[in-house]
Amino acid sequence: MNESVKVDVWSDIACPWCYIGKRKFEAGVAAFSSTPEAQPVEVEYHSFELSPDTPVDFEGTEAEFLSQHKGLPVDRAQQMIDQVAGIAESVGLHYDYDALRHTNTVKAHQVIHLAKQHGKQLEMVERLFTAYFERGEHVGQDESLADLGASIGLDRDEVLATLRDDAQLAAVRADQAQAQAFGINGVPFFVIDGKYGVSGAQDPAAFEQVLRQVVALRDTTPEELAAQQQRAADDAAADAEVTR
Repeated sequence: MNESVKVDVWSDIACPWCYIGKRKFEAGVAAFSSTPEAQPVEVEYHSFELSPDTPVDFEGTEAEFLSQHKGLPVDRAQQMIDQVAGIAESVGLHYDYDALRHTNTVKAHQVIHLAKQHGKQLEMVERLFTAYFERGEHVGQDESLADLGASIGLDRDEVLATLRDDAQLAAVRADQAQAQAFGINGVPFFVIDGKYGVSGAQDPAAFEQVLRQVVALRDTTPEELAAQQQRAADDAAADAEVTR
């Protein structure tokens, strides 16, 4: 019986690269699934806030927010946004920055944790990303989040009660503490089999390759792995010597 590959993903709903990375990762998993090394892939999302000081109702455009947050001229911030939107299009995502409503995401993360308890976490993550980047829906207000939760089958009243009582806030903070312990300071960040980290929205081929390597290394003892790493280091040193 095949043992599943566990992938823990740290991301933020307001992170454009996280949604792009999600699509690229999914494509990598699809490619991995057709290889001889294929194993089931189990995915769990974890909370990360890029800008925890963001107000629930930010007054201004996305370019103005990025300008303030990064200390950039507004026109430079807009160029960056346009570039990211073009990359999103390349993976089938249609970012609508004119409609986007920048907001604090801590409550959205609480809803994701609630959805996980009901076996609907992946659906909730996808719905929130779509709401934020493509549909101009608010992902920071209680009523809007309750509607979004209900749209994937969560009980609307339970969502509202969770947000009113901050019932999932401890789970959000635990995710953030784990990210800090791992040294994660940017997202998306993928931890595979609890041991191997992949940072950023890598190409699908990179995700496919790392999944294949992780499966291959499962039967490798620590001593064998150390020997492989030493050989690789020796080869790199030899190559450097030749090119001097």
